[in-house]
Amino acid sequence: MRISTASLLSRPALLCAALALGPGCKSVEPQVSRPSDGTTVGQDTGAVSTPESSTPETPGRGTSPWQRARVGDRVTYAFSANRGGGRTQQPTVAVAGVVALEVVAVEAPWVWLSLSFTGDSGSPLPLPGLARSLVVPVRSDVTRPLDVPREGVESTEQPTAAGRTWEAKRYLNDQRMVDGPLQNRLYAVEPGPLYLTNGLLDASTTLSGFGSGGSSQLTLMEARQGSGGGTGTVPALTLPLGPGTWYDVRTEPDGTQSVKRTCLGAERGHVLRQEGTPAQGGAPCPDFAQAEVQPLEEAVLALALDAVGMAREWPPRPAGAISPVRDSVAVGERQVPALRYDVAERVDGTPGLRAVAYAADPWDGALAGLAHETRFQMLSETLYRTTPAGRREPVDSTRLAGWGAWVPGAKP
Repeated sequence: MRISTASLLSRPALLCAALALGPGCKSVEPQVSRPSDGTTVGQDTGAVSTPESSTPETPGRGTSPWQRARVGDRVTYAFSANRGGGRTQQPTVAVAGVVALEVVAVEAPWVWLSLSFTGDSGSPLPLPGLARSLVVPVRSDVTRPLDVPREGVESTEQPTAAGRTWEAKRYLNDQRMVDGPLQNRLYAVEPGPLYLTNGLLDASTTLSGFGSGGSSQLTLMEARQGSGGGTGTVPALTLPLGPGTWYDVRTEPDGTQSVKRTCLGAERGHVLRQEGTPAQGGAPCPDFAQAEVQPLEEAVLALALDAVGMAREWPPRPAGAISPVRDSVAVGERQVPALRYDVAERVDGTPGLRAVAYAADPWDGALAGLAHETRFQMLSETLYRTTPAGRREPVDSTRLAGWGAWVPGAKP
């Protein structure tokens, strides 16, 4: 799908995304009923220039708004993303529409979310990475402190968004001098119904540096509370964003085998990632004590940017490859339909071949329960050398070796 930058910016809501909810955007904010969540708007306290860290909660205190989550709690954002153009010399690929996070079930200590990207009219998007609604189980109780600094120069303002005025803090983090991105974030001081995204009102990221043209934006459209009562139906983890699941990658350099397990979780609006060696027996992901922590809204923003980055061709064609051939890749007891590229290479001065395989359809039923990020990575990559007798001998290989769910009672 190719959309010109001009057509993206012609829509008021997305123009305001690019302008990061500046004062001139107040008149075009969507007007919806004000949630009766009891939040208040404070007074402007002036600008400061030091980063702010979120205050960690004490385990067992039970103060998290996630523990008061109700089926039907929902936040909706206008989004846009584009990649290419500029110094990349690539055609610009762009997409725009609406992204929604909604509570669909509550079963303590878990809050189950749906995450969906659609066009403005609710129509599906053609980009493979945004084509399906995803499931996100989020733990609501406090098992560990979550301390994620908000980086950049901080200032305060009172924007209007989703039919109300908020006391907010903006964080402007400009890393373009070192070929990094320009990140602009606006957060409500009191998140109220925006607890699903940690109070996010607006976010934009602009890439810089050679080969890194692109940007993505989120702008709040709606925040609503569920009507209360009912626990909903816990969805199957057939199409997970990632939290609640694990996957293994096996590498075999010169016949020496090792396995790395990636465990993905989510707690109180943050995505957790922990990598290590799988233990024999016991729980597949026993704890997340050393996990990397990413706010859920950052994962959503990155998802849109990654989707346009992979949109030019599926599967992505390695340099020197011609056309893929149909194949299948064995992952445990599963056979995954695949497309394989064979690329001629030299290995220690002798003729060789690199075979790279991707899922033919990233949403194939054979991949049920696999984390979103892994569906769009290589299923396998093997480097062969050619022996004097003309046989291919594997030198190095990396492949997806297995996956599953670790959330108790989760259905594939």
